[in-house]
Amino acid sequence: MCNEKVFQTFFNNHGTLLRNFLYYKFGSLTEVEDIVQDAFIKLWNNCKKVTPETAKSYLFTIAINQSKSVLRHNSVKLKHQKEVKHINNTTTNQSPEFILEEKEFQTKLENAISSLPERQREVFLLNRIEKKTYNEIAELSGVSVKAIEKLMHKALLKLRTEITNIP
Repeated sequence: MCNEKVFQTFFNNHGTLLRNFLYYKFGSLTEVEDIVQDAFIKLWNNCKKVTPETAKSYLFTIAINQSKSVLRHNSVKLKHQKEVKHINNTTTNQSPEFILEEKEFQTKLENAISSLPERQREVFLLNRIEKKTYNEIAELSGVSVKAIEKLMHKALLKLRTEITNIP
């Protein structure tokens, strides 16, 4: 593999194949191009250790491992960006009055939900918090979808009345 002509032929035969494989597997063409280039550089640097028979396997292993490393790194970057965004969102220029009103509303909402009858509260929380559909809730409860719709309707009316103080 240390012969330039052999390496060039190997590159011509496998470069596009590796690029397409990584692109289909991991996406992001710009990162894939860099990974392919790095994999061939590592192959060239270790050409004395690699035979032509094992070169393809060696190349793909390097490229796949590098791709996984890049994905892990991007995942960490994304997590960090989300944390920074969350910090920025929580430290916005909201007035103290707005923050107080928001807390009061949250308390009012929690009290209103806890004052719902048990069946209405259960249906409301399953639908709005756990994102279950009416069909799923009906199956869990052993009742018809119509019964779930009626319970949800009653729960929403009661919550609206308690939160807005309008009878």
